[in-house]
Order: sequence, then C-alpha cells, then structure tokens
Amino acid sequence: MSEWDSMDLIYLVGVLVLVLSALSVRKLSIGFVLRSLVTWALIIVLTVLAVAHRHEIGAVFAAATAKLGIDDQQVDGETVRIRMAPDGHFWARVKLNGVEKRMLIDSGATITAISARTAAAAGIGESRGMPVMIETANGTVTARRGRIEQLAIGPLETQDLGVVVSDNFGNLDVLGMNFLSKLHSWRVENQTLILVPKAGASETGTDASVAPEPQPKRRLRRDDI
Repeated sequence: MSEWDSMDLIYLVGVLVLVLSALSVRKLSIGFVLRSLVTWALIIVLTVLAVAHRHEIGAVFAAATAKLGIDDQQVDGETVRIRMAPDGHFWARVKLNGVEKRMLIDSGATITAISARTAAAAGIGESRGMPVMIETANGTVTARRGRIEQLAIGPLETQDLGVVVSDNFGNLDVLGMNFLSKLHSWRVENQTLILVPKAGASETGTDASVAPEPQPKRRLRRDDI
C-alpha cells in the first residue's frame, strides 16, 4: 500500500470514529446504530474500490460513451484531439497492429506498457531475454520487452515501437513518452489533449516518427499501475 493510500485509509477511519461518537452522544437505538454502521461501511468499501480501480472504470466509461455516439476523439486534418474523461485522464482509441484498444495517455510513463492480454490480442511477441524490473506504486513487478509493428491513433502512425508487457498491469494499457516524443508537439487546451504530427509526416508513410526512437528504460514512472 502506498503512502497516499495509507493516508486515505486513516482519514476514512477517522470519519467513521467521528460518526460513531456523534451517534453515541445522541443515545440512539442499537438497531439504528447498526444500520448506520453498515451503511457507512458500504460507502467506505465502495469508495476504496472506486479509487483503486479508477482507471479501469474510466476505460469502461470511455468505451460506453463511444458506443453511444459521444465522440471524445476527433481528427482535424492530421491533428488528433482527445477530450478529458470524467476521471481527469485522457483515453485514446489506439490501433495496435490493427487491433483497437483503449489506452491511457500518460506523459509520466517513460515507455508504453501493455497487458499480456492486449499483447496476445495484437500479436505482439515478447523478447526471450531477461525480464525487466518495473517500479510502480504497488511495488516492483517484472515485465518483458516487446515491439509493436504498427501503432496508430487516427492518422498518427508509427512503426516498431518498443513496449513492456506484463500480467501485473492488469487491464490497463498505457501510452508513454516513447510515442509522444515522436510527435511535433502535444498540449492540453480547454481540457482537450491536442496531438500534432511532425511536418511532412503524411508524406513519409504517415509515420509520426522522424527522430530515432529512444531506448526503453528500466524504470516506468507510473504511479497508477
């Protein structure tokens, strides 16, 4: 459990103690007190679960809005605009070797990270070398390096992108800086993430990359995996 999770738990326990104290002062019936305890316990459990799985919930919500016709990702020429999701993050519809996935765009992640399930669905092989140790908020996990033959967000495409793959990432797929650094620019305006390709990218096979790809680092700077 991280330091922030411990502080949240202490805060919730403190709130529960205050509620119990208030109930005891009012000298209410045992039945009412028990019902109140159960209600508060459910609220606390649901809150903890919602915080722990906020990214998965955000991905589900983003997929649901897409099915309802609410377009949170738009293409303007060669530029892609992605609106901020209700969870405060940016989720992109990404094609990995032609397979569409919802991915969290995270500038704090050094390298793109995908789950083993996503890698299998997109036909992304894992290297047979030594596993890479990835430091996350939940501790150190093992992952293997891999390569995505083609990754596309609308008209933005790149080939042979390095990734790390692990079962420990759950259902969360993260698009990191090794993709964002291939763009001409990216910025946030009015709660919208704007991805701009390098000039002439469409004339070179719609590859967002012109500069060589940085080598994968052993540390994935992501606090939410």
